[in-house]
Amino acid sequence: MAIAGDVTGPAPDAATAEGELKPPFSVKFIYGFGQMIESGYLTVASFVFFYYTAVLGLSGGLVGLALAISMAVDAVFDPLIGSISDNVRSKFGRRLPLMVLGAPLMALSLGLLFAPPAALAPFLLFGWLTGSKLALRGFASMFNLPYFALGAEMADGYVERSSIVAFRTFAGIAAGLLINVLAYMVFFAGPGGLQRAEAYPAFGWTVAGLCFVSAAICCLGIWRYAARLPQPLTPPKSLVHSLIPEVIEIFRNPSFRVLFTSILLTSAAAGLTAALNSHAYVFVWKVAPETILFITLAYLFGIAVGVPITPLLLRRMEKRSAVVLGLGFVIVGWTVLPGLRAAGLYAPTGTDALGALMLNASWIGIGSGFFAIAYPSMMADAADDHEVRFGTRREGMYFAGLGFAGKAATGLGALIAGEALDWMNFPQDAGRQINAVLPEHMLAQLILAWGPAAAVIGIVSLVMLLPYGITRERHVVIAATLKAKRALDVSEGRSS
Repeated sequence: MAIAGDVTGPAPDAATAEGELKPPFSVKFIYGFGQMIESGYLTVASFVFFYYTAVLGLSGGLVGLALAISMAVDAVFDPLIGSISDNVRSKFGRRLPLMVLGAPLMALSLGLLFAPPAALAPFLLFGWLTGSKLALRGFASMFNLPYFALGAEMADGYVERSSIVAFRTFAGIAAGLLINVLAYMVFFAGPGGLQRAEAYPAFGWTVAGLCFVSAAICCLGIWRYAARLPQPLTPPKSLVHSLIPEVIEIFRNPSFRVLFTSILLTSAAAGLTAALNSHAYVFVWKVAPETILFITLAYLFGIAVGVPITPLLLRRMEKRSAVVLGLGFVIVGWTVLPGLRAAGLYAPTGTDALGALMLNASWIGIGSGFFAIAYPSMMADAADDHEVRFGTRREGMYFAGLGFAGKAATGLGALIAGEALDWMNFPQDAGRQINAVLPEHMLAQLILAWGPAAAVIGIVSLVMLLPYGITRERHVVIAATLKAKRALDVSEGRSS
């Protein structure tokens, strides 16, 4: 397979004998280090919500509003980054320049998010949260969107793309494991745990440093392969004239619309649960920080089980079916145990609750592993479908849609969680009271918001995914059409 821009032959190890674009193991392994940026962003999300509401005492409504504002700005910023990423032309490829710029800025904004000046008035604290969260979202997108799009470009096979996502997901599991071990065994270990305000700045700057170093390893390790991937032969377009038409264009593709809606809803449900995790563990289940770590490890273990199973499932079922199966697992996990606790039928606390919480977290993790692989792989297939339909490559815009759906919905989940805390009159000083005792009706409301409310959103997401129509057989036709088109483009480029 000839690489555009290097007509003398294919990149070393870039293609198989059959012509399928396939990166070597070393490239996929090093590529996985870049997942630390997203994993760092997502892992600290629940800490941010607990820190600003329960520890710093900012109302849930204001915290949710701050996250909603950053979410709204993302609606403009993410497509802009995706369009820039699609239109960049450089000797390092389309994606790396933005990744190199975004990584250090993301790390800086992450550190500042956990280090507000002491004794800020509520309005100023709200402004600090809004500004630092907005910067974190934007600079994380500057790295993540081209990073995800690069993963789609690194291979063009139906199964090989899932393999790349699996590498990325395993790296995310390792990153999440590392951050949670540091959180619960180092920074928040001991008396007070998550309720100690002085522990958060050091935690934030440490995670920021890990994100920067991992991103640097990724960029330095893959640039040679990335520079030799096919680049569009068409000249880049002016953002002023291309952004809005490109956004309209991708929403004209029914495959994208279905995926975007389903991912948005799934992420909103996950964001709601993640925002209330610490509240539920501290105030309802009354588990110590070291115990919370075991629950988190059980969840990551479940993902580690689900991820390698997914490629095996995809050899026998469609990607849509894998997502439906994964959502089914997660919905059960969000419904059964929380429902029993809300009804007062099962109410252990402390170490007595550990076994059930770990088992439930593992179950949810397995399901999450299924759609963590299938969703991005489906988005890459939809980008191929887009090129067949419209004649243009839009990986950057497609993964901007994926990134925006995930981040916007995480913000939406936090907004719902914040409003829920205000609705139930959750005491703003509860986080500063060690071993605080809350009324049982408030605990039941908190658990219902933490689990069953998210499950309802997940069920809607499952229903919205059903019309997705890119099957294995359909993708074979798409891939063959694109190979013929690209061969013709290269041939015309040589002749001119």
